[in-house]
Amino acid sequence: MRVLALDTATEACSVALLAEQGLIGRYAEPGRGHAAQILGMVDAVLAQAGISLSMLDGIAASVGPGAFTGVRISVSAAQGLAFGAGLNLVGVSTLEALALRALDAGADIALACLDARMGEVYWGCYAADMLRGVRAIVPPRVGAPGSVHLPAAQSASARVGGIGRGFAAYPELGRLPGLSVEPADAGALPNAREMARLGALRLRAGEGADPADLEPLYLRDKVALTEAERGVKST
Repeated sequence: MRVLALDTATEACSVALLAEQGLIGRYAEPGRGHAAQILGMVDAVLAQAGISLSMLDGIAASVGPGAFTGVRISVSAAQGLAFGAGLNLVGVSTLEALALRALDAGADIALACLDARMGEVYWGCYAADMLRGVRAIVPPRVGAPGSVHLPAAQSASARVGGIGRGFAAYPELGRLPGLSVEPADAGALPNAREMARLGALRLRAGEGADPADLEPLYLRDKVALTEAERGVKST
């Protein structure tokens, strides 16, 4: 199966192509300017593989959670490519992509966590799933670091791995009982390479849909604090 995946939801900007040659990817952390880079990355991986959009089986798009503008870029870029080539589209969350990396590394349960700014984190708990790659044990949510918890019903021998830049932003999260966080994982951001793998599984399972039906996963509507909430005094 040939699947293109793209992600601009966080500080990272990445594209990956799953094809006969394996996984081909591009990854950068530009901070901003994702819209100016993402289509060039798409052209680069397609050219390296020697295939065109019309030869794909589908596209996997990052739907968030993440930066509001970044999520919109990811979703709209994927929709435009899919519409133009007549392809089905499947959504993959940033937390699912992170979780897959932790599960590949040997975790039985993955706690994926990203810095949501405004004193909050995006987080969710996941386990491996043969059909869809990962399944949510604790669905994705947003909240204060103190609201993050591990699933209550789990084996005492289960290895729980933490992953995502939320652990770098809030180191106290790494001290949750029963949780193990490798230093490299604490600074991890989602990558389209995992999204391509998850997208291929879901397209194969018949989850591909019309591009117009792709829904972003924002988790919250508020994107900025007021001056009062930031402690700014009026003059």
